[in-house]
Amino acid sequence: MSALTTATAPVTAKRGSITWKLIKAESRLCLRDKVGPIWGVGCPLLVLIILGSIPALRERQEAAGGLTIFDLYVPVLILFNLAILAMTALPTTLAGYRENGVLRRMRTTPIGPVRLLAAQLVANFAIALVAMLLFLAVAGFGFGVQLPRHLFGFTVAWLLGAAALLAIGLLVTALVPGRNAASATGTALFFPMMFFAGLWVPITQMPPLLQTISHYTPLGAGMQAFQDAYLGHFPSAVPLLTLAAYAAGCALVAVRWFRWE
Repeated sequence: MSALTTATAPVTAKRGSITWKLIKAESRLCLRDKVGPIWGVGCPLLVLIILGSIPALRERQEAAGGLTIFDLYVPVLILFNLAILAMTALPTTLAGYRENGVLRRMRTTPIGPVRLLAAQLVANFAIALVAMLLFLAVAGFGFGVQLPRHLFGFTVAWLLGAAALLAIGLLVTALVPGRNAASATGTALFFPMMFFAGLWVPITQMPPLLQTISHYTPLGAGMQAFQDAYLGHFPSAVPLLTLAAYAAGCALVAVRWFRWE
């Protein structure tokens, strides 16, 4: 038993080391790409600063539970970041890998394509986490926006939102043939999803039918959960279950139909 343990320990350590190196390499590639850093982080951060500089948007709204319009836009822009990374950056990168034969060649190496996918997911998740903390810090220190009153509830909602959107991004990658198709599909999904998150019209100002539809979209459910946390409540079950359903369902379909070449 001790000999077997001694033999397998270096192999396990080597695999762990390879995985960590792969994660670092994919993270560097994500940072060099223009989509994630510029459109996923820089663009919503700039919008956040512009909106925070408008005094009228920082007036309390009774219809929003005492929150300001700017308070509502902070979580919307956090969702914007998640959506850009999941709908555009992740699918185009992975579809490009498949189109260029990278995934096919990885299947013949000890690393394997699954580990490459995991590294891409970790890299995008890390960028989203840093962006979320950055947005909250700028909104708080720059414009006096308080942190969500229910931090644990906000954390749960963000984790489920990230899982749901990354799973949708994997599903897009699994079903589309190449990089251009992945970019077009992700863009086509991004704009209606952001509409139902309240980017252009706050959800509370939408007609009743659109509000109902919004609550069952991934970003609409995420926004509802975020707003609950900002108001000091743990998010209700419906938006959390909606996000969990998207995460589990899309991930299962993506794994089942994913094409490596």
